[in-house]
Amino acid sequence: MFRMMLAAIQRKLFQMITVLVMLPQLSCSAHKAEKLHCFSKTSPSLSRDGDLVIGSFLTLYSVEVGNIRGAGLFRSHPDKGCRDYKWMHRNYQQVLALVFAVEEINRDPDLLPNTSLGFHIYNAYHSDERTLESSLQCLSGQGQLIPNYNCLGQDQPVALIGGATSALSIQMGTLVELYKVPQISFGPFDSLLSDKAQFPSLYQLAHRDSFLSRGMVQLMLHFEWTWVGLATTDDMRGEEFFWNLRGDMVKNGICLAFTEKILVSERRHSESQDMFIIRILESSVKVIIIHGDTDSLMILRYSQPIHVYLGKVWITTSHWDITMRPQRNDGYAFHGALSFSHMSNEIPGFKSFLRTVNPVQYPEDILLKEFWCSAFKDQEKLENQGQNTCSPNASLEALPLHIFDMTMSGLSYTIYNAVHAVARALHEMLLVTSKRGSVRHGEIWALQPWQLHSFLRNIQFNNSAGEEVFLDDTRSSEAQYDIMNYLIFINDTELLVKVGQFIPSAPVGLDFTISKEAIVWGWFESKAPHAVCTNSCGPGFRKLPREGEPICCFDCSLCPEGEVSKQINEKHCTKCPEDEYPNKERDHCIPKDITYLDFKEPLGMTLTCVALFFSVLTALILWVFVKFRVTPIVKANNLTLSYTLLFSLTFCFLCSLLFIGRPTTATCLLRQTIFGVVFTVAVSSILAKTIMVVLAFKVTIPASRGKIWLQPRVSNFFVLLCSGVQAILCGSWLGISPPFPDTDTHSQPNQIIIECNEGSVLGFYSVLGYIGLLALGSFTVAFMARSLPDTFNEAKFITFSMLVFCSVWVSFLPTYQSTKGKAMVVVEIFSILASSAGLLGCIFMPKCYVILLRPEKNTQECIRNKSDCKGGKHASRLPQGQRLHKTKEMPLK
Repeated sequence: MFRMMLAAIQRKLFQMITVLVMLPQLSCSAHKAEKLHCFSKTSPSLSRDGDLVIGSFLTLYSVEVGNIRGAGLFRSHPDKGCRDYKWMHRNYQQVLALVFAVEEINRDPDLLPNTSLGFHIYNAYHSDERTLESSLQCLSGQGQLIPNYNCLGQDQPVALIGGATSALSIQMGTLVELYKVPQISFGPFDSLLSDKAQFPSLYQLAHRDSFLSRGMVQLMLHFEWTWVGLATTDDMRGEEFFWNLRGDMVKNGICLAFTEKILVSERRHSESQDMFIIRILESSVKVIIIHGDTDSLMILRYSQPIHVYLGKVWITTSHWDITMRPQRNDGYAFHGALSFSHMSNEIPGFKSFLRTVNPVQYPEDILLKEFWCSAFKDQEKLENQGQNTCSPNASLEALPLHIFDMTMSGLSYTIYNAVHAVARALHEMLLVTSKRGSVRHGEIWALQPWQLHSFLRNIQFNNSAGEEVFLDDTRSSEAQYDIMNYLIFINDTELLVKVGQFIPSAPVGLDFTISKEAIVWGWFESKAPHAVCTNSCGPGFRKLPREGEPICCFDCSLCPEGEVSKQINEKHCTKCPEDEYPNKERDHCIPKDITYLDFKEPLGMTLTCVALFFSVLTALILWVFVKFRVTPIVKANNLTLSYTLLFSLTFCFLCSLLFIGRPTTATCLLRQTIFGVVFTVAVSSILAKTIMVVLAFKVTIPASRGKIWLQPRVSNFFVLLCSGVQAILCGSWLGISPPFPDTDTHSQPNQIIIECNEGSVLGFYSVLGYIGLLALGSFTVAFMARSLPDTFNEAKFITFSMLVFCSVWVSFLPTYQSTKGKAMVVVEIFSILASSAGLLGCIFMPKCYVILLRPEKNTQECIRNKSDCKGGKHASRLPQGQRLHKTKEMPLK
């Protein structure tokens, strides 16, 4: 940056030296005999005599060369003639602001008493050579350019007001600084001009624009614009704005689609103007930010034939007067543009002054006559009638906006303050000089411009609008902005409408306000444009950045399973709480349904009915066995074990009901333990029955000691022993890590399953394993005894029942492990019911069939000799004596 600044200063010094060498070395007396061509355009355009004179450089007209649309802007060639210039009509308000301020000061008896203030106004060209020429003209004398020579005498300006742009301020300051003449810049604030080492005699009145970029970013955020273009001047001020804007945009996720640099040198306009506009027009970007001053950005109006920017919104500042154009139809229509205009107070009496201004009131003001006729389109009438004024009864208030604005512009407001600042500094200086007695009564006050610096630095006052004014750059306040909407109607009427404001010093949330309803976007647009690189990712989606592209260009991906995004353009999806799950659109979480195997649901009701049916059926079978306990077939099946088995099967069916309904602490503790104990009783009873059958056929010797094992108390003790072991296992399980109610939020995405956590997995599978061990033992013993005689043999039925029992529980284990939630409970209930029904059906149904439907077979003879019940066609496989012996010795109970 320092190198760029140094190079700029060196370039300006080189230009100054070049111009000074080329200027004619004529004396002051020669000025009276010979005048330069087009003298009225180099000498003061307007002057008013006074004891003290202020010089002012204002851009009032531009001189064109050749075809203005194809050549450099604001350049002049003296040999072209005095008529080859175009009025910058809107800038004439700056002249009137200066005149108004001077007249106001001269009317004030307390300010500069006995001293009148005058002014010289020069035209400021956007040209290095012409600006230096005008500056030297002001310092040397009217009509003559003599370096380091002054023939103005008392008319020498005590201060200069100029520099509508930073470039003009630097061009003027390069020469004016040699004479230490105070220069007050009324253009936009530029931090480069605050460097007192380079510009010790230059002062700035404008407010700082440090927060301008922040205001523009808030405007983009308000309308959700994330893809915008930027066109700014190729100078230090434009570079500073670019970096400030880019930093604020990055913080808020907004991207620059392109950046165009506008060359401010008039020699280089033609090199880039053609492609510059074409690139903007061909771009798909809907919102374009323009930053720069009016002189630099006139390229937008001159460089191409007339176009209409359809679908584009321009955001600019008041430093570029978007309404200004030297001719009515000379470029582009910026209808719907938004402009950040410096907020300023209304100067009392200024509008009334403008309403009274006309050439009749100021007959000596030739400049006003030329402006008047040019503004009111009556130039030919002026030429034909000589000194007669044109449209004498017209009013500036009748002029359209692109020619004249009755509202004081920011530049005019600054000029007004600058004149008052110089007047008050002169007043302070006069007071000090009078106290010292340096000026005697009746003498002329000989003021040197450099003497004014110490007073200007410390000047501070409140203007007529009540705003505090000071020239110290370090105390310059931050600008406040009105957001204006520029409108062009069908009848060519133009209007600037306030639609919002930005006050950086206001609290967050109140600093930026705008009315969407008041904004007109264009001739064919009814709402704000959609300025994005990629359409926003709606709720339920997340942003995935594209590799190698700006962050504003991205892809949208649906949120993963179990996650949601509630806002647009979310970078990450968030997981739902455990008790909630995403809806179908995945844009919000909804509460999960609480579920468990309920008695009221169809499956629960079905299982309940099945369990009750089989428990009632088992009870009926028990009743049948009790009622027919004296019959041979009941006596032959060991009544105690049969009753025990039927009781246990009844409880097996009923214990399945503990698995249905909302799990509680009590049901979780009881259901597995009761299931384990009653099933152990049932299976151990079957094992005891099987062993008794085997022993009955193995112990065949009369009065043998082995018959003691055939006693009922032995089988009952065996059942108690097996059940006791299971009871110990269940007690250990409950004591170490018992089951408890728990919730499963992961098995089903939209459900919370209330279940019983088994606590100790080892305890649970120990109980099941012990039952399986007894069942396997029963199946093995029964399978070995399947070939015993049919008369007293239950082994076949037990074998088949154990085969069903083991098949069910072997299938249960993998199925139970592979299911979740209610399905696990259903699988266990089904296994309990199926295995219990298998035992009941295989062991007791054949006996009930004989007892109830074939009572003729329920006799001692049929029990002893089954072949006799069949008509004696087949003899028993055992000898008659052995059969009789066993019948006599075998107990029937």
